[in-house]
Amino acid sequence: MKKLFLMGRSEAGKTSLVQALKGEELHYEKTQYTITDEDTIDSPGEYAESKHFSLGLACFSFEADVVAIVQAADEPYNLFSPGLQTFILRPLIGIITKTDSPYANIMMVRQWLENTGCTRIFLVNNATREGIDELMEYLAEDPQPLTLEQAKLRQSLGLNEWDPLPEGET
Repeated sequence: MKKLFLMGRSEAGKTSLVQALKGEELHYEKTQYTITDEDTIDSPGEYAESKHFSLGLACFSFEADVVAIVQAADEPYNLFSPGLQTFILRPLIGIITKTDSPYANIMMVRQWLENTGCTRIFLVNNATREGIDELMEYLAEDPQPLTLEQAKLRQSLGLNEWDPLPEGET
Protein backbone atom coordinates (compact mmCIF):
# COMPACT_ATOMS: atom_id res chain seq x y z
CA MET A 1 0.00 0.00 0.00
CA LYS A 2 1.20 3.48 -0.84
CA LYS A 3 2.07 5.71 2.10
CA LEU A 4 -0.26 8.73 2.01
CA PHE A 5 0.71 12.21 3.21
CA LEU A 6 -2.26 14.46 4.03
CA MET A 7 -2.07 18.23 4.05
CA GLY A 8 -4.78 20.82 4.22
CA ARG A 9 -6.43 23.50 6.29
CA SER A 10 -7.53 22.93 9.90
CA GLU A 11 -10.89 21.15 10.06
CA ALA A 12 -10.68 19.95 6.44
CA GLY A 13 -11.13 16.36 7.64
CA LYS A 14 -7.58 14.96 7.45
CA THR A 15 -7.59 13.11 10.78
CA SER A 16 -11.15 11.88 10.25
CA LEU A 17 -10.04 10.59 6.86
CA VAL A 18 -7.21 8.62 8.49
CA GLN A 19 -9.75 7.15 10.92
CA ALA A 20 -12.10 6.26 8.03
CA LEU A 21 -9.27 4.64 6.04
CA LYS A 22 -8.44 2.48 9.06
CA GLY A 23 -12.10 1.56 9.59
CA GLU A 24 -12.16 3.25 13.00
CA GLU A 25 -15.07 5.04 14.61
CA LEU A 26 -14.82 8.76 13.91
CA HIS A 27 -14.00 10.94 16.88
CA TYR A 28 -12.68 14.47 16.96
CA GLU A 29 -8.99 14.64 17.67
CA LYS A 30 -7.05 17.85 17.05
CA THR A 31 -3.74 17.06 15.37
CA GLN A 32 -1.11 18.95 17.37
CA TYR A 33 1.95 17.59 15.55
CA THR A 34 2.71 15.48 12.50
CA ILE A 35 1.59 11.92 13.12
CA THR A 36 3.16 9.22 11.00
CA ASP A 37 2.35 5.56 10.94
CA GLU A 38 2.73 2.67 8.53
CA ASP A 39 0.35 3.97 5.84
CA THR A 40 -0.30 7.66 6.55
CA ILE A 41 1.27 10.94 7.56
CA ASP A 42 -1.24 13.37 9.08
CA SER A 43 -0.11 16.98 9.42
CA PRO A 44 -1.66 19.79 11.47
CA GLY A 45 -3.66 22.29 9.44
CA GLU A 46 -1.47 25.07 10.81
CA TYR A 47 1.39 23.79 8.64
CA ALA A 48 -0.61 24.67 5.53
CA GLU A 49 -1.97 27.87 7.03
CA SER A 50 1.35 29.47 8.01
CA LYS A 51 4.28 30.34 5.76
CA HIS A 52 6.57 29.67 8.74
CA PHE A 53 5.60 25.99 8.81
CA SER A 54 4.76 25.32 5.16
CA LEU A 55 8.30 24.25 4.28
CA GLY A 56 7.74 21.31 6.61
CA LEU A 57 5.05 20.05 4.24
CA ALA A 58 7.56 19.70 1.43
CA CYS A 59 9.99 17.92 3.75
CA PHE A 60 7.38 15.44 4.99
CA SER A 61 6.35 14.71 1.41
CA PHE A 62 9.63 12.88 0.84
CA GLU A 63 8.53 10.25 3.37
CA ALA A 64 5.39 9.42 1.38
CA ASP A 65 4.57 7.66 -1.87
CA VAL A 66 1.70 10.03 -2.67
CA VAL A 67 0.71 13.48 -1.38
CA ALA A 68 -2.94 14.44 -0.91
CA ILE A 69 -4.36 17.91 -0.58
CA VAL A 70 -7.46 17.56 1.56
CA GLN A 71 -10.11 20.24 1.18
CA ALA A 72 -13.63 20.25 2.53
CA ALA A 73 -16.39 20.76 -0.03
CA ASP A 74 -17.50 23.82 1.94
CA GLU A 75 -14.08 25.49 2.15
CA PRO A 76 -14.43 29.29 2.18
CA TYR A 77 -11.06 29.83 0.44
CA ASN A 78 -8.12 27.99 -1.07
CA LEU A 79 -4.70 27.87 0.59
CA PHE A 80 -2.76 26.18 -2.20
CA SER A 81 -1.30 27.96 -5.18
CA PRO A 82 -1.44 26.80 -8.78
CA GLY A 83 1.49 24.61 -9.79
CA LEU A 84 2.08 23.17 -6.33
CA GLN A 85 3.33 20.02 -8.06
CA THR A 86 6.53 21.85 -9.00
CA PHE A 87 8.04 21.55 -5.52
CA ILE A 88 6.44 18.34 -4.31
CA LEU A 89 8.18 15.50 -6.08
CA ARG A 90 5.51 12.91 -5.46
CA PRO A 91 2.22 12.15 -7.19
CA LEU A 92 -0.28 14.78 -6.04
CA ILE A 93 -3.93 13.89 -5.55
CA GLY A 94 -6.88 15.85 -4.23
CA ILE A 95 -9.41 14.63 -1.69
CA ILE A 96 -12.65 16.53 -1.22
CA THR A 97 -14.28 15.81 2.14
CA LYS A 98 -17.59 16.88 3.68
CA THR A 99 -19.37 16.31 0.38
CA ASP A 100 -22.73 16.24 2.17
CA SER A 101 -22.39 19.76 3.61
CA PRO A 102 -25.32 22.05 2.76
CA TYR A 103 -22.70 24.66 1.84
CA ALA A 104 -20.72 22.35 -0.43
CA ASN A 105 -19.36 23.78 -3.67
CA ILE A 106 -17.68 20.71 -5.10
CA MET A 107 -17.13 22.22 -8.55
CA MET A 108 -15.19 25.17 -7.12
CA VAL A 109 -13.05 22.99 -4.80
CA ARG A 110 -12.38 20.56 -7.67
CA GLN A 111 -11.16 23.48 -9.79
CA TRP A 112 -8.83 24.62 -6.99
CA LEU A 113 -7.37 21.11 -6.76
CA GLU A 114 -6.96 20.82 -10.53
CA ASN A 115 -5.16 24.18 -10.54
CA THR A 116 -2.66 22.96 -7.94
CA GLY A 117 -1.74 20.04 -10.19
CA CYS A 118 -3.70 17.17 -8.65
CA THR A 119 -3.74 14.27 -11.09
CA ARG A 120 -6.72 12.52 -9.46
CA ILE A 121 -9.48 13.87 -7.27
CA PHE A 122 -11.49 11.74 -4.86
CA LEU A 123 -14.82 12.70 -3.31
CA VAL A 124 -15.23 11.22 0.17
CA ASN A 125 -17.54 11.42 3.11
CA ASN A 126 -15.66 10.29 6.20
CA ALA A 127 -18.84 9.75 8.25
CA THR A 128 -20.66 7.53 5.71
CA ARG A 129 -17.38 6.22 4.23
CA GLU A 130 -18.67 7.05 0.75
CA GLY A 131 -15.71 7.19 -1.67
CA ILE A 132 -13.31 5.55 0.81
CA ASP A 133 -13.21 2.26 -1.15
CA GLU A 134 -12.19 4.04 -4.36
CA LEU A 135 -9.39 5.85 -2.52
CA MET A 136 -8.28 2.59 -0.88
CA GLU A 137 -8.12 0.90 -4.32
CA TYR A 138 -5.90 3.70 -5.60
CA LEU A 139 -3.61 3.44 -2.58
CA ALA A 140 -3.42 -0.36 -2.93
CA GLU A 141 -1.96 -0.10 -6.46
CA ASP A 142 1.75 -0.74 -6.42
CA PRO A 143 3.86 1.76 -8.35
CA GLN A 144 5.66 0.26 -11.32
CA PRO A 145 9.41 0.06 -10.74
CA LEU A 146 11.58 1.79 -13.36
CA THR A 147 14.84 0.64 -14.80
CA LEU A 148 17.69 3.12 -14.96
CA GLU A 149 17.13 3.50 -18.71
CA GLN A 150 13.43 4.24 -18.22
CA ALA A 151 14.25 6.81 -15.53
CA LYS A 152 16.81 8.50 -17.81
CA LEU A 153 14.31 8.64 -20.68
CA ARG A 154 11.64 10.21 -18.46
CA GLN A 155 14.17 12.70 -17.11
CA SER A 156 15.28 13.66 -20.63
CA LEU A 157 11.61 14.32 -21.49
CA GLY A 158 11.12 16.42 -18.35
CA LEU A 159 8.71 13.90 -16.81
CA ASN A 160 8.33 12.63 -13.28
CA GLU A 161 8.64 8.90 -12.75
CA TRP A 162 4.84 8.51 -12.41
CA ASP A 163 3.92 10.62 -15.46
CA PRO A 164 2.79 8.68 -18.53
CA LEU A 165 5.08 8.65 -21.53
CA PRO A 166 3.94 10.58 -24.62
CA GLU A 167 2.53 8.50 -27.44
CA GLY A 168 5.27 6.80 -29.46
CA GLU A 169 7.84 6.82 -26.61
CA THR A 170 8.78 3.52 -24.99
